[in-house]
Amino acid sequence: MIDRQAVVQTIAAIASGAAELATVIARGPLAGDVGRILGASADGDGQKALDLYANDVFTNHLRIAGVAAVASEEMADVVELTSGGLIAVAIDPLDGSNNVDVNAPMGTVFSLLPATASDQPENSFLAPGFQQLAAGFVLYGPHTALVLTLGDGVDIFTLDPRTRAFTRTCTTLCVPAGRREYAINASNGRHWPLPIRCFVEECVAGAEGPRGVDYNTRWLGAVVSEAYRILLHGGIYLYPGDTRPGYRRGRLRLLYEANPIALLLEQAGGAATDGFGRILDLVPADIHEHVPLIFGSRDKVERVMELYAASVPQAGQRPLFAVRGLFRS
Repeated sequence: MIDRQAVVQTIAAIASGAAELATVIARGPLAGDVGRILGASADGDGQKALDLYANDVFTNHLRIAGVAAVASEEMADVVELTSGGLIAVAIDPLDGSNNVDVNAPMGTVFSLLPATASDQPENSFLAPGFQQLAAGFVLYGPHTALVLTLGDGVDIFTLDPRTRAFTRTCTTLCVPAGRREYAINASNGRHWPLPIRCFVEECVAGAEGPRGVDYNTRWLGAVVSEAYRILLHGGIYLYPGDTRPGYRRGRLRLLYEANPIALLLEQAGGAATDGFGRILDLVPADIHEHVPLIFGSRDKVERVMELYAASVPQAGQRPLFAVRGLFRS
């Protein structure tokens, strides 16, 4: 049985780190060239100065809080912090760091798991997402918001920059069902699997199509900003695996991106899937494992899962994806 105080201390440490990071982000160019690339990253975009700064900030705060180990997108391996600690934290310290130079939203995503008694610290992280003790993300936008679940609903806390304290501003969040919006990077349409093509085709067809309503498209370039909007207003986000080299299992990471977002969505009445099943039932084989991620209002997510399960025609037989369709030059 996990000591609830250990969870509270860990969340407080993450909130303190987020407040510190938010101050630097808010300074923009006045904080220096935080967008400069310092090294290679697993996703090919390069590891930026602000990525490394964020990783150091959160690691230091988690060490002070007595966290046992941390798995971070910015570190190749699990790092042990405190012997005998009760909590293991998986974290993406700065999601959307490509947005730093254009003053667009960025975020931090985190997951708390029980630390296992083992001489292999990575074992604490190789567990299904439903075992998370808590999860959330911080969105650095016009204001800084901490979205959090302890497994009993979803609350939002807003950072007061004067006091650097988070105050709860929204409780028992519930994802609306009727929002007619979908978020996907349409530039990759020619690479998508057929179920995703079919779903987007239904949305693009609008009022004259099978869904009978017109849809809007959104794409903000940071999964936390998409999740925040969907938690508040509904809709669906899709980042499937596709046929590009290295993208067969998508680009997002199961442990510290998909799992915490999936827990938040389910706690708010939404759903999250890889197309075939529940995200929270997947067991990672590696701390940096990729996964296709589709989340949002339950009705829309279930429709995508129906398309994955159904026998559907080949892409060339679908009007919008035929030889002369919208996704061919």
